[in-house]
Amino acid sequence: MSDAPASSTEHKRIDEKSTSLFDFYGKPKFLKVLPLSLQHLLAMIAGVITPPIIVAGVVGASVEEKLLLIQIAVLASGVCTVFHLYGVWKFGARLPAIFGVGFAYVPTLVAVGAQYGIEGILGAQLIGGMTMVVVGYFIQYIRHLFPPVVAGTVVLVIGLSLYDIAIRYMAGSGNVNASDFGDPINWIVAVVTLLTVLIAAQFGKGVVKLSAIIVGIVVGYLLSLSLGLVSFENVTNASWVAVPQVMPFKMEFHTAAIASMVVICIINSVQTIGDLSATTVGGMNRELKTKELTGGLLGNGLTTTISSFFGALPTSTFSQNVGIVAMTKVISRYVLALAGIFMILAGLSPKFGAMITTIPYPVLGGATITVFGMITMTGIQLLVKDEMSARNMTIVGLSLALSLGIAAEPSAIEQFPAVLRDLIGGAPIVVAAITAFTLNIVLPKKSLSDEAKEREKIANEDKATEEAAHSQRNHLDQRSVHAD
Repeated sequence: MSDAPASSTEHKRIDEKSTSLFDFYGKPKFLKVLPLSLQHLLAMIAGVITPPIIVAGVVGASVEEKLLLIQIAVLASGVCTVFHLYGVWKFGARLPAIFGVGFAYVPTLVAVGAQYGIEGILGAQLIGGMTMVVVGYFIQYIRHLFPPVVAGTVVLVIGLSLYDIAIRYMAGSGNVNASDFGDPINWIVAVVTLLTVLIAAQFGKGVVKLSAIIVGIVVGYLLSLSLGLVSFENVTNASWVAVPQVMPFKMEFHTAAIASMVVICIINSVQTIGDLSATTVGGMNRELKTKELTGGLLGNGLTTTISSFFGALPTSTFSQNVGIVAMTKVISRYVLALAGIFMILAGLSPKFGAMITTIPYPVLGGATITVFGMITMTGIQLLVKDEMSARNMTIVGLSLALSLGIAAEPSAIEQFPAVLRDLIGGAPIVVAAITAFTLNIVLPKKSLSDEAKEREKIANEDKATEEAAHSQRNHLDQRSVHAD
């Protein structure tokens, strides 16, 4: 009995003294941590600034309001990441994951913003964040409804749905209508960056191997500089320091907007389950604990709620950074915390943030497409933790078919109500999550052994029927002979 506490205390002491990059509580040297932190920072920065840029365009924001939305998004992402790494009371995942303003909400934000403006978005976000807290509290009682076959399907679709983003970035921009979109020069930069990442990851050693993505970004950035693809105009115009304001925008509450936001916040909770599961499975070789899941969802709901008061958009896990953790196995929270601190500094200093945004899209695309591939493979890892029975393959197959099929042909749901169309048509993860969750509840639970027994029973019944028919034919033949 007395050995258990001593062992636990000793393990804690070892964790506290660890300098390993592969220990969550490890405290590696700064020079080891720096390139790995920058790798996470550069992987997430485009995803952080893109939603506020899109929303600013939809709501007709002024230049000052647009810069404010970008700045507070960067700051909120840094604060949110550090908060989740260390946690407060029951809030926070305490896992090697990056949190921040995410892509998953964009379709809903665009729909709400077009009708009700930024005020309608922030009002709906406040209610949506509270809803996420409620989901986080009750998840411990309903977690059994999200087994690996459901979480794995969500992660798999997350990875698959990110490929077009990476390809657009490699082609030169997130906007396919840009004048230089698809320019061969962009592809040259992207391919050089990608090859550099592959070479560093597969042939490099030590820090070079672990920092493969940032090595690729540095090479791609230098090539872009030589080709004149880097603009410092935003850096020149940006101020050095800017302090966030409370309630920079008013809040408005509209029933339709709130309904849309609540639904997407609940769906995003499923994505969070998938991302956190992918983090523990891909980076830590274990299943996600209930305490970590509950803390992650509660924390994400809290940060989304508080963010609305400062003009920051809803927060979520960053799938591309999950891919980095899965690829490198670097899980030290010091690495991710430093990335979060850089984000906070960037949020407080718009000039610093503007410098980060000078990295051309082809460089980001070439560096992150391998990460998106790792997310897909992590989803498959989760799936194979469950038996690939006919039931589970039906869940996965139908979820993939419906989600990716609708995403490939959005005109198929053009006749749907606008709210429903924006909800399920904007991101395939919504359809995948709903389908997988529903089928897992509705379909009878049958293991491979159950299905084998069922086939054996059917075979035996067929055999018995055949023998009975054969016996009956023999009996009739014998009666016919006697009659003759």
